[in-house]
Amino acid sequence: MEGVFMSVPLLLRHVVILGGLFCIVLFQGCSQNLPVEDDTVTIVFKHGKIAGNATPLELLIKRFEAENPGIRVKDEPLPATTDEQHQFYVINLEGRSSDFDVLSMDVIWVQEFARAGWLRPLDGIFPPEEREEFFEGPVRAVTYRGSVYGIPWYIDAGILYYRKDLLEKYNLPVPRTWTELISAVRKIKEKEDGVYGFIWQGRQYEGLICNVMEYMWGNGGGFIDNGGFHAMRQPNIEALAFMRGLIVQGITPEFVTTSVEETTRHIFGSGRAIFMRNWPYAWNIFNRKDSPVKGRIGVTMLPAFEGREPFSTLGGWQLGINRYSRHPREAERFIRFLTSYESQKTLALTIGYKPTRKALYMDRDLRTQQPFMVELYHIFERAKPRPLTPYYMMISQILQIEFSSVIAGIKTPEDALSAIDTQVGYILRLEEN
Repeated sequence: MEGVFMSVPLLLRHVVILGGLFCIVLFQGCSQNLPVEDDTVTIVFKHGKIAGNATPLELLIKRFEAENPGIRVKDEPLPATTDEQHQFYVINLEGRSSDFDVLSMDVIWVQEFARAGWLRPLDGIFPPEEREEFFEGPVRAVTYRGSVYGIPWYIDAGILYYRKDLLEKYNLPVPRTWTELISAVRKIKEKEDGVYGFIWQGRQYEGLICNVMEYMWGNGGGFIDNGGFHAMRQPNIEALAFMRGLIVQGITPEFVTTSVEETTRHIFGSGRAIFMRNWPYAWNIFNRKDSPVKGRIGVTMLPAFEGREPFSTLGGWQLGINRYSRHPREAERFIRFLTSYESQKTLALTIGYKPTRKALYMDRDLRTQQPFMVELYHIFERAKPRPLTPYYMMISQILQIEFSSVIAGIKTPEDALSAIDTQVGYILRLEEN
């Protein structure tokens, strides 16, 4: 029996040895199929959802990856509304999240985010000599206490759309002053049934502030006077009174007090208005093949009051880097790519984003395909930012309420501006401390 069967201890020892050899072989075999880690870095890009076709941006990202083999970009769009985007950033950046690297910011957020310490300074990749290649307004907006915290990606400013066919039909000039615009509306409405005169964004939201500031600046007013904040100024009183008067006189329909960009864009785009204040994005839509106003519209600078110069409110988006990003160098390369001449040109031709680089307005391809770019250059040169302060979002809530009360006929301009002086003055004193 002993010659046939091994002892139990000896048998167990052989099982252990064989089992070990089996595990070694199995491990080696499996290890050959395990993925080998490479040096590729993935950065996350957060930005607002693109209206329309997002493919051009996706293709640009693929091109960046091809030119930078060690970097992958995860594109994560946020909701289209700026309020939701702002809320996302505040919650995540306050929590020191490193889940995203590059963020697209509204022009009014940079000061707030920079003061909070949520952004990396970008002076190293956006030196003073390169800033000269961009419009002045956006560069001012990304500058906080001497450092830049973003690179302007694309620019916006308020512009006047007009029915070119109707002005030509009644031999009327493109209005340069508000007096000329009112005169044109009255003459055309006498002959044309079912059209509104001048429509704009009057709902209680950020867009209303953009509209109001343009009237104030176009009347020689504004909030900054001799280096200090002063809302109660005669040009501001006159501007607000004028806006309310447009509604009272029927130049502007009453429903404008509830209108936003898309409301006015649909009305004007259906041929039911003579003039409209809006942003440049609407131009591409109005010139689609199925557009009722295709070939019948023009764009120009917003009117000013008699003897004054016109200005537009600066809008647009900037690219910054999350202070808590684990891959800041790769993020810098991506931002440099997206704000380059070629990338901005691509996005202008495909999506309609207006470049922040001034030289692109002389680009032959852009001028051929989008001839109104020539007019936009001069508008963007004169675009002015809203008050540059880290507390702008708090100030905005005050301005929205007070401006809306005037537009709706609830308050006088004097009462609203007095309230603004008191409340905003208190907030700005907090910043000084």
